[in-house]
Amino acid sequence: MRSSLSAFLSGLLFAIGLGLSGMTDPANVLGFLDIAGDWDFRLAFVMGGAIAVHAALRPLIHKRAQPLFAAKFPSFPVSRVDPKLLTGAALFGVGWGLGGYCPGPALTALSLRSPQVLVFVPAMFAGMYLAQVLQARRDANARTSSLGARPSPSTPSVGSAP
Repeated sequence: MRSSLSAFLSGLLFAIGLGLSGMTDPANVLGFLDIAGDWDFRLAFVMGGAIAVHAALRPLIHKRAQPLFAAKFPSFPVSRVDPKLLTGAALFGVGWGLGGYCPGPALTALSLRSPQVLVFVPAMFAGMYLAQVLQARRDANARTSSLGARPSPSTPSVGSAP
């Protein structure tokens, strides 16, 4: 219960921050991304403020033995930059640049009921679902091909005596 309340309050605070900073308005976001044209620098201050708060609080938080609302801090496996990561990042960037929304601000902007966000959010969820389906299919194919590569010890090979 405490972790759900914590997650809800954190999300609410994040949504209020997005709204106050103007990140729910795609014109502001696209203006920020347009560095070759009429660049709108204001969102750089929003990003800088978020990074500053994180940089100041992270060492204090990690001095604790455990988080306030969880049994332990999450551990993330060390990963490398691979084609899957690069493809996902490129698709995310193209979607953000074309739509002017990334997932958090898009969900917050639903309250504005603009036609653009009402199209963007379902398309975003459809893309997330499609990515999961494709990944599951890819994993199943990898398992099938790895199983087919090794003959089972109980299965006689072709040309062997029964």
